[in-house]
Amino acid sequence: MNESTEPPDPLRWAIAGAGTISRSIVPDLQLIPGNRVDIVFSRDKANATRFAEEFGLPRWTDNFASLISDPGVDVLYLATPFATHAAMAREALLAGKHVVVEKPMAMNAAEVEELFALARSLGLFLMEAMWMKFNPAFRHLFELLDSGLIGKPSSLRAGFGFPLIADGGSRWDVARSGGTLLDQGIYPVTLAHAIFGEPTGIHARGRVREDGLDFAEHFTLDFEEGHFSHCASSMTEFVDPSASISGTLGWITLPGMFWTSTTLLVHAGAWAKMFDPEPMEHEREGNGYVPMLRAAGEAIRSGVTEHPIHPGSETVAVFRTLDTISRHVKDSVAGVTLEGSQGAILTEVSDYA
Repeated sequence: MNESTEPPDPLRWAIAGAGTISRSIVPDLQLIPGNRVDIVFSRDKANATRFAEEFGLPRWTDNFASLISDPGVDVLYLATPFATHAAMAREALLAGKHVVVEKPMAMNAAEVEELFALARSLGLFLMEAMWMKFNPAFRHLFELLDSGLIGKPSSLRAGFGFPLIADGGSRWDVARSGGTLLDQGIYPVTLAHAIFGEPTGIHARGRVREDGLDFAEHFTLDFEEGHFSHCASSMTEFVDPSASISGTLGWITLPGMFWTSTTLLVHAGAWAKMFDPEPMEHEREGNGYVPMLRAAGEAIRSGVTEHPIHPGSETVAVFRTLDTISRHVKDSVAGVTLEGSQGAILTEVSDYA
């Protein structure tokens, strides 16, 4: 008997949120065979209708309960302000939907752990949308590290800082989201965890607005055998957005912006290459989210509840580190007034996050 060559039914995605991230996610999903986007949710009806029309989506809604109870939805991509992520992801899981949550997937490690436990108990797929870990340059980085080309990795440097205009958006609203650590600092922390594991010691200082919103921090993460990571994030000034991993025989640089870089610079193998490396280029698919979205779809079809590249255990571990950094930063200051370059440079957040 010949096996059927009919393609499987497409995974039907819904998008919650009609903002900047969704405007990158939807066209990337539309590039992946076997996946389609049928509906967008926004609490603002006008935003929902405009978004659906712009991206050719057949349906829209301003009612989240109706979205997650819709039998025509298999997977929810959650891209609302991140203070809402935990509660909305929980509702969607309880409604029987697979969920991919824009980073950060929650506000603290306890919320993340609860969500993954719930997803496992229901047999549903859940993942934080940490696109960096799925990008081709990042995957190649780990192949090079595993090959021993730079010897044993011993230290890391990474930063993510841009002066973002204080436009009243959720990044500046501590009640809706707020702060640079969860929005930007999460990338250096995730990179450090991916290379060295969970830190054995954390040292952090920063600047915090009087209402508790953190807008700049720098931190050192200590690991076994004396390995370390120096990292920083900021919403009010530039911090070199590249990253470097150093070892006993050389180092590898991901040029800025390292979390979305398509290039690797390998300073190893020969003395001439140390200071004049030939770039290793990788193709970007769509807006850069295609590899992650494709991997999520494949995992859902296979019936697993987590993706091995970015499983729940690693997400929880990253959030434990973020929780500790946040405590150290807020303990180190009594609150300062945000002055100086605030709003001096208009930055399109979509170019970076």
